[in-house]
Amino acid sequence: MIKAKSITPVLRIFDVEKAKEFYLDFLEFHLDWEHRYEEDYPLYMQVSSGSCQLHLSEHYGDSSPGIKIRIQVEEIEELHNKLLSKKYKYARPGLETAHGHLEIRIGDPFGNNLCFYEPQQR
Repeated sequence: MIKAKSITPVLRIFDVEKAKEFYLDFLEFHLDWEHRYEEDYPLYMQVSSGSCQLHLSEHYGDSSPGIKIRIQVEEIEELHNKLLSKKYKYARPGLETAHGHLEIRIGDPFGNNLCFYEPQQR
């Protein structure tokens, strides 16, 4: 029997600086590591926030843009206020109720969709 422990999505990126601006500056994920086989090769890196880890890849074939991932968070209203206060010119996400959760939906600069959610108290 497989005992799955965690999942690490690989998101396709096309511009390292835009990826860092979005994931590190706007969302405040941490850069854990970067890897290139050689100096002029595509970048593969890991960013994280809490126990959430994402791999971002410039490598052709690693992933297709346009995927959607859901990330459970705590204190979503605080996250929402923080994101809006940054006045990031490419995203001003709303806070919505859907499927019994509060959700913030944000598209990254490469067409990937992130949905941060917090279950509502019943």
